[in-house]
Amino acid sequence: MKALSQRQVTNRLAKFHQWAECGDSIQRTFQFVDFFVSMKFVNEIAAAAERAQHHPDILVRWNKVSLTLSTHDAGGITEKDFAFAVEADRLAAPHTPPAPSAAPSDSSATSP
Repeated sequence: MKALSQRQVTNRLAKFHQWAECGDSIQRTFQFVDFFVSMKFVNEIAAAAERAQHHPDILVRWNKVSLTLSTHDAGGITEKDFAFAVEADRLAAPHTPPAPSAAPSDSSATSP
C-alpha cells in the first residue's frame, strides 16, 4: 500500500474533525467516563486491530485513550489508517458521554 500525498491526507482529515496529523501519522484522543470504560474501548480496539492486521500505538491515561495510526511499511499515512480511524470512531461512540446540551433559556427573566 502506498502512502498518501500531503494533499490527500489534508483532504481526508477535513472529514475527520477530531483527528489530527502528527508527523507521518494521524492521532485522536478519546475521552471516557472512567478507567474501566477506557480499558473496555482499548480491548475492542485490540480485537479490531487483529482483524485488520493494522495495529495503532495506544496511550492510556485514566479516562483518556490516544490512538496514533500510521502504516509503517508504507512510510506514512495510507487509506488503511483512515479506514481504521472510522472503525475506532464507531467503537468509541457507545462509550462516549454525550456532549452537554445548552441550558434552556428562561424567557420569563427577560419579559417585562
